[in-house]
Amino acid sequence: MKSDHALFVDFGSTFTKIVLVDLAAEAVVGRVQRPSTVESDITVALRDGLGDIERILGGRPVKNYRLASSSAAGGLRMVAIGLVPDLTVEAAKRAVLGAGAKVVGVYAYQLTEKEIQELQEAAPDIILLAGGTDGGDRDNVIRNADCLSRTDLQAPIIYAGNKAASDEVQALLIAGSKEVVIAENVMPEIGILKVDRVRSIIRELFIKRIIDAKGLKNAERFIDSILMPTPTAVLNAAKLLAEGTPSESGFGELVIVDIGGATTDIHSISLGAPTEAGVVQKGLPEPYVKRTVEGDLGMRHNASNIVQAVGKEKFHQAVLGIVPDLDQAVEKLGVIPESVPESEAEQVLDVKLARAAAGLAMERHAGVVEVVYGPMGQVYVQYGKDLRGIKTVIGTGGPLVFGPDPVAVLKETLYSEQKPFSLKPKEPAFYVDEKYLLYAIGLMADKYPDKALRIARKYLKKMPEGVPHGTSE
Repeated sequence: MKSDHALFVDFGSTFTKIVLVDLAAEAVVGRVQRPSTVESDITVALRDGLGDIERILGGRPVKNYRLASSSAAGGLRMVAIGLVPDLTVEAAKRAVLGAGAKVVGVYAYQLTEKEIQELQEAAPDIILLAGGTDGGDRDNVIRNADCLSRTDLQAPIIYAGNKAASDEVQALLIAGSKEVVIAENVMPEIGILKVDRVRSIIRELFIKRIIDAKGLKNAERFIDSILMPTPTAVLNAAKLLAEGTPSESGFGELVIVDIGGATTDIHSISLGAPTEAGVVQKGLPEPYVKRTVEGDLGMRHNASNIVQAVGKEKFHQAVLGIVPDLDQAVEKLGVIPESVPESEAEQVLDVKLARAAAGLAMERHAGVVEVVYGPMGQVYVQYGKDLRGIKTVIGTGGPLVFGPDPVAVLKETLYSEQKPFSLKPKEPAFYVDEKYLLYAIGLMADKYPDKALRIARKYLKKMPEGVPHGTSE
């Protein structure tokens, strides 16, 4: 076998996916997936998948490059703590999401005993403690550090708040036998976000500590390393696809819709500034690279939540006469998350769930315009990103890669004249991650950016033209 093969693995919450790429030919030569075996031994699915790859190739490939990402065992679970909800709390939350983590708790002001109990029950992998601009409030973060120091929590704590309190915060946490890392304040001044260093620290902790804690270390017998959480890999791919490289042009500003078994993630690479005269931007500055995670919109683990979010009666009417017992069908998805739709009823249910998840997730990710009345009369205020001018929407995740109607699902992410103040994309081109490659593109982006971009372009399947906006059911 040739020695220019690169192997990429994603340990997902539902499936373990493996892609073998011929770097010289810039081609996918093998792609398989197996139900993840997180609860027993994560390497079982990996070994079975590697065996599948060998059978496809007719022998064992020589791999000079073997990397993985992971969202298994709940992914990277983090808690964000700050002071004011719309300021340092929001800044901390954005840092966590941008690092590829799943937010399992968000707290403002001083932690209460009840919140401390909730925090301990959530059992996060990492805690991000923020609060106060530099030179601003000190007391709140010091009190919260003291509260954390007296808990049984074993999670590393990153402090990224008022630098004037950093010495005291560090001393309190060390006295409580906590692992603490001091980082740059995520909001050194009102309206100024600095999250890059925190994101870097989160990734370092993920590699050094979290992989081992989640039983993923054994997988490194078969691969070189698990580099990052899966959402970080997808976000890396999104940035590469949007910006291109010095020698390869990108798509420009874009959105990626990633529908998974546990969450639905939206990634946007866009400035998102107001596009109409007279609209005023409010709230924290929007990050150019933005990710949101909807933990209640997973296609398997949270299928019942999707039905509730849509409205059970409305959803029931949509599948009436096709899905005989909606409650039973949805319950089955949660009990057997690795199940794939086989019958017509199961396929219809899967598409309906995917459409709902995509639409709700995009509505939460995109900005909104509100009408405010003041001394000067009526003013239009924009919160979040204006995505109406986005020209590219890329779909990934099982329901879009393998589903029977990806266009119908992606149409749900579009601007609708029935909701004119929701700033969703208007007339983008749709692409589908046909080979389920985006995580692999993100993993190879640092070392082989040009190849990664060309491979992505080769395998992103463009959907039919002429999809009108505002036509979703």
